[in-house]
Amino acid sequence: MPDTIVIEILTKQDCCLCDDVKVIVQRVLPDYPAQLVMTDIESDPKLFEEFKEKIPVVRINGVESFIYKAHETTLRHKLDKLV
Repeated sequence: MPDTIVIEILTKQDCCLCDDVKVIVQRVLPDYPAQLVMTDIESDPKLFEEFKEKIPVVRINGVESFIYKAHETTLRHKLDKLV
């Protein structure tokens, strides 16, 4: 069994693009040994400064993999390489 993959979504309140990305990640999550971490950029001034208008960002094991939008097929391909 491979190590758990960490999928992190950088998000903030009232972000409709963030909501779209969450739906895609939630749909893919059960098929992989992965855990979802939600990071609110507004809770960290440094993150907020860095990502203010550049969200959502999806990181897979700490690597920025998607910005603004995520595509389910592409996400699955990226995760397939890790399992």
